[in-house]
Amino acid sequence: MSASKPSWRSSCPLNIALEIFGDRWTLLILRDLLVRNRSTFREFQSASEGIATNILSARLKKLTEEGIITSMRSEEDARVVRYRPTAKGLDLLPTIVEMILWAAKYEKTAASATMIDRLTNHREELIAQTRARFEGASD
Repeated sequence: MSASKPSWRSSCPLNIALEIFGDRWTLLILRDLLVRNRSTFREFQSASEGIATNILSARLKKLTEEGIITSMRSEEDARVVRYRPTAKGLDLLPTIVEMILWAAKYEKTAASATMIDRLTNHREELIAQTRARFEGASD
């Protein structure tokens, strides 16, 4: 639980979740981080949705403050900040997978049939692999 957020619009769990990560840009950043293996500001900004730099900065700050991601300087280039999910952030992965599958079921999307098949038939394995990729992320 986040002690830094003293009040929400309501104490409904769904409301609280939506206040933390329920806007379009935050979910797309989480998608890029968890599913597309992007980790830098520049990589997030290069997504086809075209997020503005000020919005990206604000969402990365909010995700960090909420304990969903952490940031650290790149070992290769100290000018570059890399973002990683925390355990709290990784716990959102099943939700993001379900949202991808829901959209692919009801809408025409860019997701390949192979990707949808893997997410549908090997969901737990893919989630475990993603978690393993980020083992050691700060909590």
